[in-house]
Amino acid sequence: MFSNDPVVHVQNASIFQDDRAVLADLNFEIQKSEFVYLVGRTGSGKSSLLKTLYADLPLKHGEIITAGFNIRGIKSSQVPLLRRKLGIIFQDFQLLNDRTVAENLMFVMKATGWTDTTRMKARLNEVLIHVGLGSIEKKMPHQLSGGEQQRVVIARALLNEPMILLADEPTGNLDPEVSQGIMKIFQQINKSGTAILMATHSYGLIKRFPARVLKCEEGKVIDSAKEPFELATESAY
Repeated sequence: MFSNDPVVHVQNASIFQDDRAVLADLNFEIQKSEFVYLVGRTGSGKSSLLKTLYADLPLKHGEIITAGFNIRGIKSSQVPLLRRKLGIIFQDFQLLNDRTVAENLMFVMKATGWTDTTRMKARLNEVLIHVGLGSIEKKMPHQLSGGEQQRVVIARALLNEPMILLADEPTGNLDPEVSQGIMKIFQQINKSGTAILMATHSYGLIKRFPARVLKCEEGKVIDSAKEPFELATESAY
């Protein structure tokens, strides 16, 4: 059933790393098809916030609803169902190095309930074409450039047609030109209806591809949509 509910709803939430609150009293929403940056100095809580959104860290205070799932007290049996509605992209790729690109993608599809081999192969080709990669399904990760590996990671994240992509420093290990190519793919994905929350240190990318910014600072999150602010120089992050 079609719904206008936000894909991420955060109300009076505190984000913990072990027993220490790194962010407190958070209130924001991310709507369907919205692109949002997440910025802040190293250690400011960006990764902890993302991990809480996809239920890798427990939510102890407040309310977070991600893709229709209430994260507070979510049962372990529900976490795989939540993850099927999300695409999670890491800085360090996390591809299985002993398997081909196709085997990497097939592994995820099998783990998330796909069974029809014909449909799986068709979807595999679809997502690779979507990220601008053709004829690489038989290659091993080490045979690909960093940019190509990150495109495979994005393709993997798209397999289950997620409501939102959560990307943690997806261009952190890539040179500027390759990073811009990745950003253009993100923009295409976003235009097709998938929301994106992207943690980044790259002030240059935000200037080139402007969008709403959530800034982690001194235990709070400042939302540029409610409280416009100047981004510091890139070196400050």
